[in-house]
Amino acid sequence: MLSTIKETADFIIQKSNTEATIGIILGTGLGGLVEEIEIESTLNYDSIPNFPVSTVEGHKGRLIFGKLGGKNIVAMQGRFHYYEGYSMEEVTFPVRVMKLMGINTLIVSNASGGLNPDFKVGDVMIINDQINMFGTNPLIGKNIDELGPRFPDMSQPYCKKLVAKAFEIASQNNIDLKKGIYVGTTGPTFETPAEYKMFRFLGADVVGMSTVPEVIVARHMNMTCFGVSIITDSGVPGEIVEVSHEEVQEVAAKAEPTMTFVIKELVASI
Repeated sequence: MLSTIKETADFIIQKSNTEATIGIILGTGLGGLVEEIEIESTLNYDSIPNFPVSTVEGHKGRLIFGKLGGKNIVAMQGRFHYYEGYSMEEVTFPVRVMKLMGINTLIVSNASGGLNPDFKVGDVMIINDQINMFGTNPLIGKNIDELGPRFPDMSQPYCKKLVAKAFEIASQNNIDLKKGIYVGTTGPTFETPAEYKMFRFLGADVVGMSTVPEVIVARHMNMTCFGVSIITDSGVPGEIVEVSHEEVQEVAAKAEPTMTFVIKELVASI
């Protein structure tokens, strides 16, 4: 596995000449941040050796290299999900590759269902912790010591300094941000009312189908993580309605400018 990761990282570095130290994973309907990037080059996933290919609508499937907030970044426009049939190793493979490319800070974004009754559809939530409900873990199997320890610490999955900085940026610009816990599930079904109730009882504020595996692997490799969720539908009792993937994308697009602004300013501060 390590040789495969190195092969892919070397290929990307050679093709892009990137000096990026910040990686960004764009979630469902959240590709608008690309408009803020001074793009220097791109690579389609299907041109990269060993790289999976995204199959979900709203995920374009390319790596973007350039500058954001004056910093060198690489952005994944389209991620990979466990529900697509990929293994956890494949889902998190790009994060492994980023680390070997020299990325030390990972920013992840996603669309999620709201569980906290104080939140509303369209809110932007900064993730300060997570719950793994995938029923598996991307670190199961033989540990690769060169990448990280057998039993990595997860007491701070998301960087407290970056979370505080995001709220400082929001305060200075009259932006209302929420903060809370993200629970990750396999999908691809949206949750039942009973499942929403259970996840809220467990302490989660939002629920989604991504992010958790990538952050686990990033922390395994001692990468600094920052996460943001756009609440695209409500799982609060009395507010639950039938929802579609298209509606999720529409709500995400409306809230995206707020997320984009905060991430751009945050990157500039790193």
